[in-house]
Amino acid sequence: MKNQLTFAHIGDLHITKAREQNYIDFLSIISQIEIECSKQLDFVFLPGDNADNGLPFQYQLVETALKMLSVPVHIIPGDHDMEQGSLENYYQLSHTRKLPYSFTKNGCRCVLLDVCGRGKGGPDFRLLDEQLIWLENEFNLAHTESNKIVLFMHTYPADLADMKEIARLNQLISKHQVVLVDMGHTHYNEISNDGHTIYSATRSTGQIEEGPVGYSLITIKDGVVSWRFKPLDDPFPLVVITQPADYRLLTSKDHTIVDKIEVEAIVFGSRDLEQVKCKTENNTWLEMTKERDNIYSATLYDLPYADKISITVEAKDLTGRPGRHTICAATPLFIIERKIKDGSNRNAIDGWPENGIFGTQLGPNQNGKPLS
Repeated sequence: MKNQLTFAHIGDLHITKAREQNYIDFLSIISQIEIECSKQLDFVFLPGDNADNGLPFQYQLVETALKMLSVPVHIIPGDHDMEQGSLENYYQLSHTRKLPYSFTKNGCRCVLLDVCGRGKGGPDFRLLDEQLIWLENEFNLAHTESNKIVLFMHTYPADLADMKEIARLNQLISKHQVVLVDMGHTHYNEISNDGHTIYSATRSTGQIEEGPVGYSLITIKDGVVSWRFKPLDDPFPLVVITQPADYRLLTSKDHTIVDKIEVEAIVFGSRDLEQVKCKTENNTWLEMTKERDNIYSATLYDLPYADKISITVEAKDLTGRPGRHTICAATPLFIIERKIKDGSNRNAIDGWPENGIFGTQLGPNQNGKPLS
């Protein structure tokens, strides 16, 4: 049985008209995902603000683009989807389902929320009692079935309009194995790590203030979250190291490396591969073994004495084109800082440009701000 969840996140679309650049970019992203990534993906996620004004013809444009995908699509609404006063037009999309809903895939309970349709529009983000009660039941069920939890919502818990709802949601997250909260709303890439849960936001496709257009590729394996942004114009193959955890995404001492490194990576791209290899900064290259579906593994020994160790995986396709990914894994010497768990961006990591995070927070929706 597969124990790795892999999905693509296409940030807030803000679709307006067919001839606008963001719609052309969206079509290009969908085409690229279908050709280069679809065999490795469990689904594609859209985090809300799909139609900039919530109008029927804007959703028709989204619908047309999504027809190119052969993988499942999961969509939630954002505040722009509420611009007409309800989510009636949003629910005309064939890929939408009545929210909230959940599904289990590869050891993860994926839970999708509506924080927009219960408010008055704009940034009036709310859950209400009925959805919170449902959410608690979902989290309890995931615990009973020994599944990790991935929560999908438009924005950080700290952006909810009701302080009591913020407290209740944060309490539920801290009580259960919520490994990832994946969001939209910001117009920049951001990862926040509170020591228990990773919060990730992918930059907008439709309104861009920071960096190149693209999408993020996210994996969860044995509680370890991997996240990498794929600029649309960057070539394949694209490598994502899925094991071990990068120190910036570390939420448990159990995910540190001790006397050896079990390295796993997934390689995206449609071309056959000639070789996949890995190394630490002080070792020679070691060829990796193909496990399945472009997932490769190897074991590295002779580790340096340090709190962090750099690991690189390189894949080369039959044309000779290489793709690389480098992370820094933590050893038991690494000190995990105590952090405040308030569902905000208080714990946002600094710039990580190799992974597409600039740390500049350029955009109109610097969300998830600490309350104090």
